[in-house]
Amino acid sequence: MKNDQQTYVPDPEVASRLLEWYGREGRDLPWRRTRDPYRIWISEVILQQTRVAQGMSYYHRFLELFLDVAALASAPEDLVLKCWQGLGYYSRARNLLAAARRIVETHGGVFPTDYADVRALPGVGDYTAAAVCSIVYDAPCAVLDGNVYRVLARLFDIGIPIDTTAGKRTFAELAQLQLDTSRPGLYNQAIMDFGALQCTPANPSCNNCPLRDECL
Repeated sequence: MKNDQQTYVPDPEVASRLLEWYGREGRDLPWRRTRDPYRIWISEVILQQTRVAQGMSYYHRFLELFLDVAALASAPEDLVLKCWQGLGYYSRARNLLAAARRIVETHGGVFPTDYADVRALPGVGDYTAAAVCSIVYDAPCAVLDGNVYRVLARLFDIGIPIDTTAGKRTFAELAQLQLDTSRPGLYNQAIMDFGALQCTPANPSCNNCPLRDECL
């Protein structure tokens, strides 16, 4: 029977094993070698609808043209869209430009540190705000993307559809409960990579999974 009505409690062993796995298997990506909120924000927006392999060249090209928030804010829209060409979902590029201009106008060109201020930027949703704030500022904000939904659904045997009000509430509460608040950014990256590499949509590597004993 699915645990749809269950009251969940955090399992610190899960976080510990995820972080151990991430230390061995986590992907070495350029935006993980920095705590610059601008660079991490750019990477998160690019990867919203784009695979890592495809987005890597765009990430480097974007930063070559627009080194920081001020450079992006002062750029003409047609140049930003040209740099984005091939990624699709061009509203992402337009929102990046609008957000950069908002940061310059409202925050003096300094990327905001408060979750609510980051969330208020054009094009920034709950996931992006949580990712940036946890990774850069160690804010205790759990991320929820497709990988995290899948890991939590399998781990806790949750059958509620994620596109329902009840599902969104259940997964948001569980993700926050399970978050390692002492290392939120590291934990968030670990569980996302775990879903992308180990607990994959098809043919997950269950035989050598470090969470086999905990997984329902």
